[in-house]
Amino acid sequence: MRNKNILKTIILLVFAGLIGGVVSALIISKKQKQPEKIFLEVPRQMSVTTAAFSPAGEPVNFSDAAEHAVPAVVHVKVTGETQRRYSRDNNDLFDFFFGNPEERRYPEERKYQEYTPKGSGSGVIISENGYIVTNNHVIEKASEITIVFDDRTSLPASVVGRDPNTDVALLKVETDTKLPTLGFADSDNLRLGEWVLAIGNPFNLTSTVTAGIVSAKARNFGIIPAEFKIESFIQTDAVVNPGNSGGALINLKGELVGINTAIVSHTGVYEGYAFAIPANIVKKVVKDLTEYGVVQRAILGIVYTDLSKFEDDSEIEMYAEKEKLDAAKMKELRNKRYKGVCVVEVLENSSAKTAGIEKWDIITKIGNKEVTNQNTVIEEIGVLRPGDKVDITLIRDGKTKQITAVLRNKAGNTDVVSEDKIEILAARFENVNKELAEKLRIKGGVQVIEVNDGKLMNRVRKGFIIMKVNQKSVTSVEELTSVINSLKRGEGVFIEGIYPNGRRDYVAFEL
Repeated sequence: MRNKNILKTIILLVFAGLIGGVVSALIISKKQKQPEKIFLEVPRQMSVTTAAFSPAGEPVNFSDAAEHAVPAVVHVKVTGETQRRYSRDNNDLFDFFFGNPEERRYPEERKYQEYTPKGSGSGVIISENGYIVTNNHVIEKASEITIVFDDRTSLPASVVGRDPNTDVALLKVETDTKLPTLGFADSDNLRLGEWVLAIGNPFNLTSTVTAGIVSAKARNFGIIPAEFKIESFIQTDAVVNPGNSGGALINLKGELVGINTAIVSHTGVYEGYAFAIPANIVKKVVKDLTEYGVVQRAILGIVYTDLSKFEDDSEIEMYAEKEKLDAAKMKELRNKRYKGVCVVEVLENSSAKTAGIEKWDIITKIGNKEVTNQNTVIEEIGVLRPGDKVDITLIRDGKTKQITAVLRNKAGNTDVVSEDKIEILAARFENVNKELAEKLRIKGGVQVIEVNDGKLMNRVRKGFIIMKVNQKSVTSVEELTSVINSLKRGEGVFIEGIYPNGRRDYVAFEL
């Protein structure tokens, strides 16, 4: 027994030394380099001030806008599903590292404790009868949602609908009281340098107001995990922190110009960069959710790139090789310094194809909006519906042309979608190319290009080619969308497919 205790002590001392070394190394490493992270969280405290001045030299008045907007911003508290986790009563450090042989021998006797995950964010009341907009990531895993109002009263809320592609969710509370609201502004009219206020509940500090300016528009970071994500954020330097997600970004008229959504940070708290979903996108999503229960997503049907982002020819050559494009043509167009985005592919059965858009066209305007980067196209198309007409100005062979496109949905038509179940799969798809189809000796299929947190997660890998769904052949993304949307919630889905190496696989789940 004495020898065992000595051995135990020696091992613990060795591990203590190792842990100390690892911790020291991590601290040194962190001091040397702190990677930039993007968090789907937002705003913090900072009393509003009138120390700023307008161009005319008059003090800027933040108070009127803040006092008008604060009552319409709510605290969104969420409770998740109760879960179980293993509870270890033994605090022996030796057992912590090496485990208890009795526990390994009798795993059924392990002790578990239940815990209920909780979280919070912010929301904005947009109608007197109780509609509230927030971020999808605030409520997506909630089993219970409670809204706490500015006067500290609270009501349960239900989910009217949510849109992972824009990270917007719409809630509803039932009340006979007329609620204070915020009206939507036209976020396209926001100007760089314009003063804005961020209002929310950071760190459970209710009704916090911060001030800043519009630092940039149409920012895109690829942080929304969805196939048809729409990211065109308003960047501000108003202080935002965890808990402000879903809160209001307003102008000095007290109008809603955006929904605070994310920060860029090394630490997870505010460091100078905050991002909001533009009000025009939010307004469109809310309208669709209230009318149809699902967002009616319009798709132009092109793949495009901003040639100005390439600093030199080597970057163009690398991109062209990866995407199998003509590098010489890209260099030629880049050297002409056109303002706009370059079309590098036009999808079959798309509104762009029907309208006459061609590969290597430079799109310079969508409607009356000048295209300054890729995100401009995303935002302008994102506020439209299938069936809407949009004027597109482009340059082809040095000449300016204007065409009109009738936008379509993912299925390639203009029908109203009652429920877009394809989004439940949370993956990005493309039609399998002809060369791969011939190699595998298949007639066609739909290839999984990216897998996010949805029904296909941990069931298939990137590259998997879907050939049949419930015994129905699918040869295009449109056919896959049509088949999935024809199924009912709770219905079984059986997918047959093949990997590029020839290995066949089968996937089954409940929709």
